[in-house]
Amino acid sequence: QVQLVESGGGLVQPGGSLRLSCAASGSIFSNYNMGWFRQAPGHQRELVARITSSGSTNYADSVKGRFTISRDNAKNTVYLQMNSLKPEDTAVYYCAAATITLYSDSYYDTDQRYDYWGQGTQVTVSS
Repeated sequence: QVQLVESGGGLVQPGGSLRLSCAASGSIFSNYNMGWFRQAPGHQRELVARITSSGSTNYADSVKGRFTISRDNAKNTVYLQMNSLKPEDTAVYYCAAATITLYSDSYYDTDQRYDYWGQGTQVTVSS
């Protein structure tokens, strides 16, 4: 069993920054592919960013150049640095882990590939 706990959400003005953290426990974190997803009211859950066990990253077009995903295996933690935030970034952000990592990197660009999910953290971008 894998447990994921997100933190770092909150209220920020447009153009501001937040750093989300996801702490994992229960197994060998370094072997997992990790993703950040978000869901806004009236919208489906969508990929924000993901990072594989080997460090390969991918981002949604809407956040490229503004968000950065990273991981610290020694701390069993994955991060999402969010800069230049826009009102349309407002959503609940979820951390997810995929424990089966033998497929190609692009396989992990959809939420269907992830086995474990955190409870979510609210990000609100408003003036």
